[in-house]
Amino acid sequence: MDRVSNLPEEVRCHILSFLPTKHAALTSVLSKSWLNLWKFETNLDIDDSDFLHPEEGKGERDEIRQSFVDFVDRVLALQGDSPIKKFSLKSITCVHPDHVNRWISTVLQRGVSDLTLFIDFSYEDIEEGYYLPEEMFVSRTLVELKIRSERYVDWWRRDRGGRDRGTVLPILKTLDIDSEFIHCGEMERFLPFFPVLEKLRMANMEWTESDETVSSASLKKLSIHGTGCEGFRNPKSISFDTPSLLSFNYSDLVAEDYPLVNMKALFEARINFIVTENQIKRVRAPNDDSLEDDEGDIILRFGNVVKLMNGIQSVQKLYLTADTLEVLSLCCESVPLFNNLKTLGITSEEGRGWQAMPVLLRKCPYIEFLLVEGLLHYVTDKCGDACDCIFREDKGRSLTSCPVKKLEIRGFRGTIKEMTMIKHFLVYFPCLKEINIYVEENDPTELRFPEVSKVINQIMEEYNKFSSCNVQLLVTDYLFEKWTAKGRVL
Repeated sequence: MDRVSNLPEEVRCHILSFLPTKHAALTSVLSKSWLNLWKFETNLDIDDSDFLHPEEGKGERDEIRQSFVDFVDRVLALQGDSPIKKFSLKSITCVHPDHVNRWISTVLQRGVSDLTLFIDFSYEDIEEGYYLPEEMFVSRTLVELKIRSERYVDWWRRDRGGRDRGTVLPILKTLDIDSEFIHCGEMERFLPFFPVLEKLRMANMEWTESDETVSSASLKKLSIHGTGCEGFRNPKSISFDTPSLLSFNYSDLVAEDYPLVNMKALFEARINFIVTENQIKRVRAPNDDSLEDDEGDIILRFGNVVKLMNGIQSVQKLYLTADTLEVLSLCCESVPLFNNLKTLGITSEEGRGWQAMPVLLRKCPYIEFLLVEGLLHYVTDKCGDACDCIFREDKGRSLTSCPVKKLEIRGFRGTIKEMTMIKHFLVYFPCLKEINIYVEENDPTELRFPEVSKVINQIMEEYNKFSSCNVQLLVTDYLFEKWTAKGRVL
């Protein structure tokens, strides 16, 4: 006797909830007791890739797309009006948006609370962008909504006169939109649609106005991946009034001003300022009249990012990209003390400098963990004593006052310059107890030569002998499998 078939019906339904809907439907052939069981499934996971494999190009054939449409229609029809808790739809075969919106409307009418959409359409079907169905804007059951699309997504519900049409999702807590471009109107008019929203992620978002305010008393997690204003222009001002925010991930063109940043509860922040090469040149020489650009005044106002740093000074974890470090060099002396900060992470690039690093380290009096993704950086006379790139009489001054206990280095390539910097850290960080050095995953590196690997390991052993710090050269699981397949060892 089949033990699974003897399980209670609710248990078997729970088992089916872990299967894609097409596979769950196939269980109807097992026996009479399974015949209609899948129809009562409250979690539907529909993926058009089940209709595409293994033959490439099947999704381009009309009959394949129609078979997928017929399958989804049949599934929803067979379930009748039974409630749906979770609906996940992956449709990348360019099914017409009318079909997709009909399915979305159906599950919304049946009370779906968790809706995930991974959708793509042909340009012919959505020349002016993809418009979500009317029911989406007034759902009283949606708690989580995630949208992925390779096309323009228009969220702003308005009439022909451009007026808002009463959008409100009263219990939505998570909104995650990642598309080629997002249009949601002004943020001050958009966020009030979600009175209890706790998590918001907007990828490829363009600010509608040059002066915007993100205001929400309920938000706890905010992630913005912006593209500035129309035409890839720097915003005039961006404000954040989010007193309950705990996590902040901000990637965007630098605004000329940040007049209000209310994030007193913030625990973790990731800041990525997007700048062009011409802007980097101007940042390094703000008063150089020989530079031919029309951005001089704008770059000078980049110093206002200090207002953003003031607003996030309560963080315990802070991660900064290489471009962000460059921008902070305009105002690093004005950066506040981060008295709560325990973890600082920075990303380096060979074309970006560390001018802000010495002051930044001094502004973190209680730091315990320093993460550096890539040691190689652009050398300037303002690197200070954070690195060992140039000779200085006050060598190591900012490091000797830094209480960091653990240092993690990622992207190690095995160069002499990196080894020199590691020794510099060992000598001047007084409280350092542990250094974990992870080898760069993407070849080629100097470590591809066995003789180089041998020398570096010997140097690491010497480092462990002359210091009280535990220095380890490590590889990630991915790199370990990659090297093992080639018969290599570290």
